[in-house]
Amino acid sequence: MLSLFLLSTLSLSQIVCGQNAPSSSKRGLVYVPNDEHRNDDGIWVTDTSDLTWYYNYDSKPSPAFSNSTKLQFVPMLWGTSSTFLDDVQSQIKDGAKIPYVLTFNEPDGGGSTGGSAIPADTAAETWQRQVEPLKRLGVKLGAPAVTGAPSGFTWLQNFFTACNGNCSVDFIPVHWYGNFEGLASHVGQVRATYKNLTMWITEYANNDVSLKESQSFYNQSSQFFDRIDYITHYSYFGSFRSSVSNVGPNAAMLTEKGKLTDIGSWYLGGSATGNTPHGAAGRSAVFAGSGVIIFITIVMGVF
Repeated sequence: MLSLFLLSTLSLSQIVCGQNAPSSSKRGLVYVPNDEHRNDDGIWVTDTSDLTWYYNYDSKPSPAFSNSTKLQFVPMLWGTSSTFLDDVQSQIKDGAKIPYVLTFNEPDGGGSTGGSAIPADTAAETWQRQVEPLKRLGVKLGAPAVTGAPSGFTWLQNFFTACNGNCSVDFIPVHWYGNFEGLASHVGQVRATYKNLTMWITEYANNDVSLKESQSFYNQSSQFFDRIDYITHYSYFGSFRSSVSNVGPNAAMLTEKGKLTDIGSWYLGGSATGNTPHGAAGRSAVFAGSGVIIFITIVMGVF
C-alpha cells in the first residue's frame, strides 16, 4: 500500500502538471437530479467519461439515462419499501441486467442528513422479504450502507444478529465524510470487521474544506481505492453544482454554472479544467432520492 506521503506527492503532481487522471472502471455516479438544469445529466455519459455504473437511491432507473449504454443501473432499497422485490424482478423480466443491488441508506442516521433511520431488526425483516429472494436470480446483495460514525458498526452488528444467518450479503458499502487519513483508517476498520466481503465506497467526500484540501483528498482517495483489490466500486458524492452542494462548494464536481471542476474532470478521466467552484450562501437546496426529500441548508455542513 502506498504511504500517505507518497499519495500526497502523487496528488500534488497531478494537480500541478494538469495531466489526465488515470482511468478506472471502478468509478460510478451518485446521481442527484437537478430539475432546474437537466442538461447537466449529459455530462456524466459523454464518450470520454470513465463512469460505468450509477445509483439514484431508488429501485427504478432514472429516465435521464434510459438510452445510455455506458452506465449500469444499481437499484437501491432505500427504506422499508414493500415493492422493491417486484420492481427489480420486473426489470430483470423485461431484459435489464441487474448484477447488484444496494440497501438501506444510512439506517443509523436521521432524516436531516438523508438517513433512512430504520431499526436494525426492522431492516433485517424487510431484507428477508424484499432482498434475499434476488439471490436466487444471481443478483449480488449489498449490506446496508451505514454512516461512517461508530453507530454504523453497532447498527450493522445488530442487523446481522437479527438476520440470524438469513441475510446473504455479498459486499459492504461504505460512507465517509472527512479527511483522507480518517477515510483510510475507516476502510481498514471495515476490512478488519468483514474480512471475507468486498467493499464499495458509495458516498465519500471531504466536506466543507478549502479547494486545495478537497482536490488533495480526491486524488489521494481515488489512487487509494484503485490500488486495493477488495474495493471493487466507488462513487464520489459531488455530482451537482457547487451552488447547491451540501458538502461545501469545493467538493462539488460542477461549478455554479454547470462546468466541470478539476475534481469533476479528474473523476471522469480528464485533465484539470481550472474552473473554480463557488457557493451560494444562504440558499437552501432539495435533493430527492427514492421518494424521500432531503432538505439541506447550504450554509451548514450537515454531513
